Parts: sequence; C-alpha cells; structure tokens
Amino acid sequence: MARHSLVFCFPAWYRNYMKFKYTAVFLALVVLTVSCITGPIVVPEDLTTAELIQRGQEASDRNRYSVSLQYYEAVIERFPFDIESVIAAEYEIAFIHYKQKLYNEAKIEFNGLLDRYNVPDEELLPPQYKILSNIVLAKIEEKEASKNRSSK
Repeated sequence: MARHSLVFCFPAWYRNYMKFKYTAVFLALVVLTVSCITGPIVVPEDLTTAELIQRGQEASDRNRYSVSLQYYEAVIERFPFDIESVIAAEYEIAFIHYKQKLYNEAKIEFNGLLDRYNVPDEELLPPQYKILSNIVLAKIEEKEASKNRSSK
C-alpha cells in the first residue's frame, strides 16, 4: 500500500512539467547537434579577399573548420594572382589542419608554403607566414618525437 501512495505524492501537473522539461532539453540538444553539422556553404561572389579571410577567421574562431576552409579555398580560387592573400589562406588552411591534429597533412601544407619562399624575390612575400610556418612545423616535430619516445 505504501507504493501506491508515492505515485500520488506528485500531482499530475508536476509529472507533466517534468515530461515537458525533459522533452525541451532533448529538443535543445537535437537543435544544437544539427547546427554543428555544416556542409557546403554558399560563399558570396562579391566578397573581397579581406572579407573572405575575415569570415574564414571568424568561422575558425568558432571551431567551424569546414566553413573556414571553404572561405580560404575561395580566396585561392578567386584571387590566384593576389599572392599575399593566397599565402595567408594557405597558411590558415595548414594551421586548421594542425589544430585538427592532422599533422601529416599540415606538414605537407606548411612545407609547400615554405617552398614558395625559395625564390629570388622572397623579400616581396609576407615574412610572417614563413616564420609562423617554421614555428608550427617545429611543434609538429616535437609532438611526433615525444609520441615516438612514449611508444618505445
């Protein structure tokens, strides 16, 4: 008899409120999960290189790496002769792969970027990306070395 009395301790409105509360939490989680999954976006055609890079950076700051990559790839495709912007976009793409721990891919991209600096007119290229690429490559080598030491 004591069991049945527990069922009646909570009025019907409370049981319905709890069902409502759990349903609302579940729906919020579903919406959040769906919003995190991003596919191809439409990159407006009228954006300048600065706007594309800015939007790529904003997406990267929000950990929306697939969106960010699409903006940087648009820079490379639409403005292939703006070498400073192309180098900036290539660096950012490589750095995103580094943040995603895709170290092999990032190494290839950073080394490809550094190859651009092996030209007689190197001083015309933005020096910061060469410096930053070397720093990140050193970090990758350090991570790989420590991983190899720990696996032995």
